[in-house]
Amino acid sequence: MTHGELVGRCLEGVDVVSHQAAMVGLGADFGDVAEYVSHNDLGTATLLRELARRPEPARLVLASSMVVYGEGRYRCAEHGIIRPDPRTPARLDACEFEPPCSFCGRALEPEAVPEGAPLDPRNVYAATKTQQEYLCAAFARETGAAVTALRYHNVYGPRMPRDTPYAGVASIFRSALEGGRSVRVYEDGRQLRDFVHVRDVAATNVVALGSATTGTFNIGSGEPHTVGELAAELARAFDGGEPETTGEYRLGHVRHVFASTERAASELGFRASITFAEGVREFATAELR
Repeated sequence: MTHGELVGRCLEGVDVVSHQAAMVGLGADFGDVAEYVSHNDLGTATLLRELARRPEPARLVLASSMVVYGEGRYRCAEHGIIRPDPRTPARLDACEFEPPCSFCGRALEPEAVPEGAPLDPRNVYAATKTQQEYLCAAFARETGAAVTALRYHNVYGPRMPRDTPYAGVASIFRSALEGGRSVRVYEDGRQLRDFVHVRDVAATNVVALGSATTGTFNIGSGEPHTVGELAAELARAFDGGEPETTGEYRLGHVRHVFASTERAASELGFRASITFAEGVREFATAELR
């Protein structure tokens, strides 16, 4: 039985599809590129082809990601909203982690990124998630299917995978603590992210699956925190040692990206309910897989 035939059989009698499957994270190195494209894009294309063959297209909810934005939204005091150039090894080696204004070189102020921001994927995983969105949009136009894309921000919570380079930063930090190692924080730890609890993400999917609303939505807490804050709060709640800020970097990482959640609130009726402090306390001792 081919993959397509297996997917088609799984879709028998199905009216709504929640597409969560993907190879995630930044990965080990560029050598993972074929696997990312195979799992994320070819896998999605196979699903969409089988959905398009049905007499009536099923409603589709896609698990997308904030990585499609690349860097988040920035404002220059002189030039307004700016999309900074990709960070260079020379600047990162000099510990110049903040992206400057592309026109005047001044410091930029990060802002919450809205769904209408340009897509600018800056690593392999991000490129495949962007392509997933494009494939699903084409599927919706050509079949009339209802498609909702949920751009997850930094999801964390119980049952995250342990000891894998493909997991998110929360899982990597927690794995270190579980293994008796100190938490290593890249750059200076001041990178801003939106950490959203997995139960809030699950709740959003339930809402989206039962809603008549389509479109693209940021799914986050609406409250940015630094990566250093996450490391410190997690280590404290676990009763582990002080995190180590290393100054190391990965070129595919971006500096600041956090969500504007107003569209999800107004159109889907969703707001996150689990606070950062509450979620991190639970995650510090929650089961990993």
